[in-house]
Amino acid sequence: MSTKTCCRGPGYATPLDAMRSGPREKLLYTVTVQPNLDEPHGDYLSTVDVDPESPTYCQVVHRTFTNQKGDELHHSGWNACSSCYFVDEKADKIPKRNRLILPSLNSDFIYILDVVKDPRKPEIVKVIDGDVLKSHNVTGPHTTHCLANGNIMISVMGDAEGYAKGDFILFDSDFNCIGTWTKGDKKALCGYDFWYQPYFDVMVSSEWGAPNEWGWQTKDLDDMTQYGCRLNFYKWSTQTLYQTIDLGSDGITPLEIRFLHNPKRAEGFVGCALNAKVFYFKKKDNSDEFEAKKVIDIPEKLVDTGSGEVESMGGMISDIIISLDDRFLYVNCWRHGDVRQYDITDPENPKLTGQLFLGGAIASDLPNVIVKEDKELKERPPARYVKGRRLEGGPQMMQLSLDGKRLYVSSSLYSPWDKQFYPKMVSQGGHIILIDVDTVNGGFALNEDFLVDFGNEPYGPGLPHEMRYPGGDCTSDIWLANDA
Repeated sequence: MSTKTCCRGPGYATPLDAMRSGPREKLLYTVTVQPNLDEPHGDYLSTVDVDPESPTYCQVVHRTFTNQKGDELHHSGWNACSSCYFVDEKADKIPKRNRLILPSLNSDFIYILDVVKDPRKPEIVKVIDGDVLKSHNVTGPHTTHCLANGNIMISVMGDAEGYAKGDFILFDSDFNCIGTWTKGDKKALCGYDFWYQPYFDVMVSSEWGAPNEWGWQTKDLDDMTQYGCRLNFYKWSTQTLYQTIDLGSDGITPLEIRFLHNPKRAEGFVGCALNAKVFYFKKKDNSDEFEAKKVIDIPEKLVDTGSGEVESMGGMISDIIISLDDRFLYVNCWRHGDVRQYDITDPENPKLTGQLFLGGAIASDLPNVIVKEDKELKERPPARYVKGRRLEGGPQMMQLSLDGKRLYVSSSLYSPWDKQFYPKMVSQGGHIILIDVDTVNGGFALNEDFLVDFGNEPYGPGLPHEMRYPGGDCTSDIWLANDA
């Protein structure tokens, strides 16, 4: 793809440019869920100070409330990112990264925040009512990505009745709804995350499940038209679904999906939550078709969690992240309690280079838990304390600094699941911790001096989820190939 450019938009020309010349992060915009559904202030965006030179380091310095009950804010995205860096000479205006977009899983509302007027105090400037999505027969908005043409695309997971539907909803640069993105009769059964690569004329999406099925029960898997186990590949130019790969039982709930950052490499990874597997996918030679294979297999553990019944406990991979140089892959296991670093220099054969336990459901100080079988560990990991606080819950969303040296980790997955699996974390509030990364040799270590505690929030304990930097990051920005 070659583009005649007149000027530069937001972000960076290449992933390596961002890694080498991007500034150190000073603020962390963190989606925070209010677990008390009767609290009228609702969910909020926390502005966290992560500047070590600041007097308010490790503190929430501002909260932007939705003032609505039961939204369930989850992920966020930008109105413009590095995909808008090369501005076509025919463009009417130069894109600016000045709006953060917060979709709500439960209410289907979408909040648009100004983050430029005062970066420490984002302000809601527009609210899109959930009825807008329902009018297009979609619900459950999740991942937001900007497009190079100035539009914003958000994946959705349900139809207006809450049954599974994989599609995407489009908005223009003023946040007027354009309609759904997928064309043709063929639609994905389920939806969740997505990533695009125009150089190869492809977009890939993953699957969770129908909004009606989000409260976890094993019986949800009885109908796999309503629960995800597939990767869906679309022609970017025609907006049509052309290939679906069924990952089977190992691939149930393929959630976060990433192409490598290099836009000329048609390959990537997806983390499959329930059974803790990571699949690698790549474009076949001389074909538009893709293939996928399991490359990381984290064994389940047989555990009695106190009920007297033994369950097969999967690790619950709910996030993955790739460093901007495409060297390291980070994987979380929310239930087992660990974060892992893999060297993916050879992406078909990831090599484990680091592992840290940061809580989880099998910690050695949990009195009623008995691990009957563990194919990886000889003994249960100890509980983890930071600045005197026991880390409740498990490691969940991750965000990597542009230079790859700092990995931030939050603790909340989805508030109904938090309440089911980690009720103590819900009652005491979640947290964000920091891992220092050795980018030369691989490996990492917990930063014992960094803790953001959400236990004493103004309206009760909060649950921190996804995190963003004001200038873009490893999971919000997509780069386009430019040969001009």
